Amino acid sequence: MPRDDSPRSSRGTGGRRSLRFTALFALAPGERDHRVAFRAALGVFLPLVALIAIDRLDLAVFAIFGAFTGVYGRVEGHRNRLEAQLRAGALFWVVILGAWLSSARLVDHASGWGPWAVVGLTTAVAWSCSLATAYLRIRPAGSLFHIFAFAAIASQPRLPPLGEAMSATSATMLLAVAIGLASWLPPRSRTPWRRVRTPAAPTDHRAVWLDSVGYLLGAGIAGTVATLLSPAWSTEHTYWAMVAAVVPLVGRTTRHRVVRGVHRILGTIAGLAVMAVIVLAAPSPWVAALVIGLMQFGAEMLITRNYFWAQVFVTPLALVGTSLAAGFGPGLLRDRMLETLVGAAVGVCVVLAGSAWGGRAGKPGAPAAGNPAGPG
Repeated sequence: MPRDDSPRSSRGTGGRRSLRFTALFALAPGERDHRVAFRAALGVFLPLVALIAIDRLDLAVFAIFGAFTGVYGRVEGHRNRLEAQLRAGALFWVVILGAWLSSARLVDHASGWGPWAVVGLTTAVAWSCSLATAYLRIRPAGSLFHIFAFAAIASQPRLPPLGEAMSATSATMLLAVAIGLASWLPPRSRTPWRRVRTPAAPTDHRAVWLDSVGYLLGAGIAGTVATLLSPAWSTEHTYWAMVAAVVPLVGRTTRHRVVRGVHRILGTIAGLAVMAVIVLAAPSPWVAALVIGLMQFGAEMLITRNYFWAQVFVTPLALVGTSLAAGFGPGLLRDRMLETLVGAAVGVCVVLAGSAWGGRAGKPGAPAAGNPAGPG
């Protein structure tokens, strides 16, 4: 999955002009994005092909989330890339393990309390992983990917055996790391084996903890609202609201964060049009795997340049990826739209409330600011 941790995305839609209609769709300059896009696409496509070949699509969601390790490879220097992906992969491994155990031991899928247990546990993941990414110096920072991975797995009542699930996750993570290091083999592309420009450890601990409160409130409130509305709306993917709620928490200014929320909604609408074509085409698993790879490539090409255009690829990527085993239909499109509206609205409200609170405290935007290097 894609991420957004580059200042380019801020420059592309930032400043006083960022809320103008045309600026919402402006692309920031590219910077060798095709390299990380190809690595990320290959890292998710190859495991899916292998699983289809052995008829184990029940493991697809674990392979896809394991492939998230690849999006943390937008790092200069092969040693830096290796260390960054190992840190990110280790945290993801723990989150995925916790999600499997939560689904099997903590979530009563047969009762009405099951969805509430998922909301509560996912909110805890949103808060704790926000802190973990900050102190482990993981970029993109924030817990968007961790929320997505945890909730998608924990909400499933039937999962493959733990050993097989974690083996698929581990193998995909190791493949992503290997792909990230592959360019070190040719002498012409090899970089010196030393650390260069590594992210500094946070020194403003108060800001880190205030940011984590934004994730706690955004994910918790969005999950609560979506779950309360679920019976009336007949939606089944309330965790998508929790994912959408933390998107606006990233940015240097309140204006930029609000723009990200708008981008999330508009990009999702456009992405659902693409997804509708995919649903009508009813692709085979082999074609669906290719679609996932292509959408991953497109998302990584655009995620640091403009969040709206990236969402056009992210939306079908997420829907096809998490529904590959169970199949996908028109109901997914409706769920995605409704949950995105709820989540993005909650996220923007958290940002505005945090900005108002910070202004009264003499520190504009102090809470819910998010890390400038944030996820997509």
